Amino acid sequence: MESARETRRVSDEASSEAIARSRDADRSRKLLLDVARAEFAEFGLGGARIARIAERANVDKKLIFYYFRNKENLYTEVLLEAYAKIRAAESNLHLTEMDPRDSIRKLTEFTWKYYIDNPEFITLLNSENLHKARHISALPNIKDLNSPLVAMLAEVLKRGVESGEFRKDIDPVQLYISIAALSYFYLSNNHTLSAIFGRDLLSPAALEERLDHIQGLVLGYVTAT
Repeated sequence: MESARETRRVSDEASSEAIARSRDADRSRKLLLDVARAEFAEFGLGGARIARIAERANVDKKLIFYYFRNKENLYTEVLLEAYAKIRAAESNLHLTEMDPRDSIRKLTEFTWKYYIDNPEFITLLNSENLHKARHISALPNIKDLNSPLVAMLAEVLKRGVESGEFRKDIDPVQLYISIAALSYFYLSNNHTLSAIFGRDLLSPAALEERLDHIQGLVLGYVTAT
């Protein structure tokens, strides 16, 4: 009996240690991804340095190679996390539970504000497009990651058509691309646009005006006439 209790105690201690190691590993990976995201956003894949990421994270660079093997794998993991984060936030909007017009307005506002609050997302997209999406397209589950967004938007459009509010035959993918583009282009090119038009396009008033403009364009397009 005593031997059995001792065996269980040792087993429980081993399990606790394994859980602790797992949690430490999760925290380490999360820290490295956070630091790497900032590094890749600032310098791109070519300019990023593993040594600098290790220094910023205050870890031995061997740990980066242990978790991610090489810089390209780390970059791909950063991209995947960035897409997963925005998709999860979109899912939490619960758009299918709103009035269709409110849903479109909410998605447009969310996309705009997400890009403003997460400028690294834009620079990561710029970087990956320079590489012709070589890394993100190699991920086997990338389409599955984006499918819920398309399905959610398709359901919103369907309900809008059924209520007589929306026009028919709107492609949810095309609509989302347009919503994203109206925000993305403005923010990713704000320096040149501000210079050539002589406006501070990042002032609070200008940002609010732009959101109103985007929402007006999108709602005008989807509304039945």
